[in-house]
Amino acid sequence: MKKIVIIGAGPTGLGAAYRLKELGYENFTVYERNTYAGGLCASFKDNKGFTWDLGGHVIFSHYEYFDKLFAYLLGSDYLQHRREAWIRIMDRWIPYPFQNNIKYLPEDVAAKCLESLKKVNREKSVCSNFQEWIVNNMGKGIAEYFMLPYNLKVWAHPLDILSSDWIDERVSKVDSKDAVALLVSGRDKVDWGPNVLFKFPLFGGTGEVFRRMARLLGERVIFNSELLKVDAINKKIYLSDNRIEAYDVLINTSPLDRFIKLIEGYKEDLLKSSSTLKHNGVFVVGIGINKPSPSNYSWMYFPGDNCPFFRVTYFSNYSPNNSPDNKKYYSLLCETAYSEYRKVSKSEITDMSIQGLINSGLLKKSDRALIVANFLFDIDYAYPIPTLDRNNALQHIQPILEKMDIYSRGRFGAWKYEIANTDHSVMQGKEVVDRILKKDKEYVWCL
Repeated sequence: MKKIVIIGAGPTGLGAAYRLKELGYENFTVYERNTYAGGLCASFKDNKGFTWDLGGHVIFSHYEYFDKLFAYLLGSDYLQHRREAWIRIMDRWIPYPFQNNIKYLPEDVAAKCLESLKKVNREKSVCSNFQEWIVNNMGKGIAEYFMLPYNLKVWAHPLDILSSDWIDERVSKVDSKDAVALLVSGRDKVDWGPNVLFKFPLFGGTGEVFRRMARLLGERVIFNSELLKVDAINKKIYLSDNRIEAYDVLINTSPLDRFIKLIEGYKEDLLKSSSTLKHNGVFVVGIGINKPSPSNYSWMYFPGDNCPFFRVTYFSNYSPNNSPDNKKYYSLLCETAYSEYRKVSKSEITDMSIQGLINSGLLKKSDRALIVANFLFDIDYAYPIPTLDRNNALQHIQPILEKMDIYSRGRFGAWKYEIANTDHSVMQGKEVVDRILKKDKEYVWCL
């Protein structure tokens, strides 16, 4: 029986480990550098009784396997919500998606968006980059007022270095006929996308799902053990707790560019390819406030420059147990992206976020005195950027790794934003195990 070693106890690593256990496979171990499970889906409870996620995670699924796993792990310990997503722009709230609800804009702005939408160059089916895709598909009005400034805040990279082949269900498309019909009818169009309905654990935040997965795996998950070196020739890994572990197959879920640097005697061209992979970071700032929640909103988007964050979540609305007492307290989660192109000060981001909440109307100046809890987490690897040369790099790297019996999967192991949701990530772990043990095809991940 081959020894399978898994690097990382996030959604993909645990998904792989759970699948091995499910198939009755015994010879595997998971190594996790942190003291907790969940990776970017971890959750933390502070000493004031507030629970915090690492961003505005919600759970929805494209896969029956994931749905059944979620049901098995949580039973009835979850809530289901209908999405209430909004955009703050021009001192007003616009229902999400922006491009489907331009009737909420000032008349002159709505007219400009509609007029430019009529002129979009949809015949140009191949766009050279994401910025061009936005203008060609949305028109200059929607691009100027929302799509360009918002996406610059999210990606923290120039949009003309991003490709447009990842979009699919990530961006709602609209044409001028649809826009006119919505204007005339007076209807809102807010039901676009796969997360219209989403689930959330009743206790413990999103991390509760993965804590329960890790508990099922018991001693096979070894925490506080960071990968330091990979000897791909002799198939051994060296870890920070002085362990040396032999393997037959290695499943990596850590960031691909970092992982390649740990391979002893790696080829220079492999390192060169991995150096082209780009990512951003995100500061997650949580604010606990001593008053009942003033809104039923789920989350909100912020394209404007009067606040640093691109998204804010009414996190206490997801579960009453996310605050110490939901009749007395509520919480907000703010997400601000940074990169070499967009510098943000970690020491100042909490104050900047609070001021941004005031500037955007989510807090009053007097609410400063009611803030009873702060949370700050620096996610140094937050979004894998789908750059123009990403696919070429991956098509070079992944086959070489697989020849070494190394499979790199997950949000940053695969480095594909378009398959980086929670359900995608768990399924990547499940499917790579099925491929290794049963020669099955992987459907979620592909080159």
